[in-house]
Order: sequence, then structure tokens, then C-alpha cells
Amino acid sequence: MDWIRDADIDPAALSGKRVAIIGYGNQGRAQALNLRDSGAEVAIGLREGSASQAEAEREQLTVLSLAAAAAWADVTMMLAPDEHHAAIYGEIAQSLREGSALGFSHGLSVRFGLISPRYDLDVFLIAPKGPGTALRSLYLDGKGMIAAWAVAQDASGRARDIALAYGGAIGSGRAGLIATSFAEEAEADLFNEQAVVWGAVPELLIAGYETLVDGGCSPELAYLECVGELKLLADLIEARGIAGMREAISNTAELGALLGGRRIVDNGVRQRMADILAEVRAGKFAAALTAEAGAGYPALNAERRENLSSEIENTRRRLKPAS
Repeated sequence: MDWIRDADIDPAALSGKRVAIIGYGNQGRAQALNLRDSGAEVAIGLREGSASQAEAEREQLTVLSLAAAAAWADVTMMLAPDEHHAAIYGEIAQSLREGSALGFSHGLSVRFGLISPRYDLDVFLIAPKGPGTALRSLYLDGKGMIAAWAVAQDASGRARDIALAYGGAIGSGRAGLIATSFAEEAEADLFNEQAVVWGAVPELLIAGYETLVDGGCSPELAYLECVGELKLLADLIEARGIAGMREAISNTAELGALLGGRRIVDNGVRQRMADILAEVRAGKFAAALTAEAGAGYPALNAERRENLSSEIENTRRRLKPAS
């Protein structure tokens, strides 16, 4: 696998180009500020009345309407929530300059046909593999965040160079850029969100906590055992890998992991993971996201309310009242 780093990138591909960032959320803010600090000319495209406008202006960034930003830019980066891309593209499609570039940090809206970019546009992907807050803090520390890159349309013959120069300008060239495709990035990301880190891991923590409490353990100790040690695990894996993590823990913990881990993550779990991946590839999640957004996010809002009032969250607040 080839890693592309700053030494392999020609920053001239972005030199003199105007970059419009559509959206000013977690990724939008981080990428805009990193680009500006790397010398790029940046403007933020927002809808009228956006709550993000005041923050962008406080940080001395120019704010334009969506259509004005697209008309101004040589590179337009779609960093609004995925489910809004279709509506936003509908607003800016006629304003995008002929031969300009349209970028994304997630492959979903192109992979699953939420939008179909004009034939004359370069279409590229730069997907940092972590949250915008970390992308920004790493940049300020002189470091970078690994990002995936891809090109879906190369109308100019320079889409690859523009993508890599953009990745370098947000700091990801310091850590490394890894080649992918819009389809691969979207499918892997959506699978992970459902089946591994953001979906399965929290549910496993909750199930462990509830099992201990139902078995007579105090809620506070159950929380510390099942949730409190997660950061230790993540830090060890980040520093040493999974094998190295196991070498660093006690024999008791290592044997417990050996005897218990595969009883929980058995062939049934693996089959359900395969089912989720198949559903992602069939477009079922993209359809569900579009429907949820169109209805005003009823399922997400209900889940958020339930999570905030859950017993595990009440226990966390007792243990960490200032957080």
C-alpha cells in the first residue's frame, strides 16, 4: 500500500485557487482554518440565518451564500451533513464554475447517488480518519491526521494533484494519505459506524454494565469496570496495536480476554456484521438516512432523549459531576 506524504505532494496544484467550504461544523471549521493557515484563500458557504455564521466571522473567515461561494471558488468542498448534500447541490449546481473541482470528505452522497456531479467538474475525496477537533489540534501541534483520498471524475486531468494538494494543506500529508475509492470509503465508514466503533462498542458497554448491576454489583463499580477502562484500552491499542495491548495487561486480564472474547463475538456476530455490510452496499442505510432527515429526525431525537435519561448516564454523572 502506497502512502503519500508531504514530500510526494506538489502544493502548486492548489496555489492561487479559491476554496469554498460548504458548512461550518466539525470538519468544516477544522478544514477551513487549516487551509487558511496553510496559505489558501478560503470562504465559507452557508445558508442565510445559519447559526454557524457568527462563529466563522469571529474567526475572521469570509461568509457567503451557498450559490455565491460556489460561483467564487475554484474548489468547492461539501462539508455539510451528508443528508443535506442533494438539496445543497441543487442550489449550487448552476453556480459552480466550469472546470472547477468539487470535493467531499465522505463518499456517501456520490456512492449512493444522492447527487450526480456535472460532467465538467473534477470530483475528489479527502476523508480525514477522525473528528475535526482532532484534525485541527494535530495541525496546530505540527502533526497531521491520516486521510483517505480518491478521484471520481478527472475532467481537468489534474484532479489527483488537486486532491493531494488539498490533503496536504489540511495537514494530512504530514501523517499520510491512503488511496481508496468513493465506494470503498463510504461502505467501510458506514459499516464501522453501525457494526463496530460507534454502534456495537457502546451497546457492548451498556450490556456489560447492566449485566453487572443485575447481578448485584454497585452501579458505580459496574461503570468503572465496563466503561471507565475503555480509554486505557484505546490508548494501549493506539500505542502498541492489539497484540501489544495484550502483552501489556496482566495474565489474569489476558486469559480472561482469551476465554471470554470469542464467546461474545462468535460466528453469529460475524454473520450479522456481514449482513450489515451487505445492507450498506445495497443502499439501505443511505435510504434510511434520507428518510430520517426528511421526517425531521424522529428516531434520532427519541434515542438522544432516552440516552440522556438512562441509568448508565445517571451513574456517570454521579461519578463525574463536573463533566
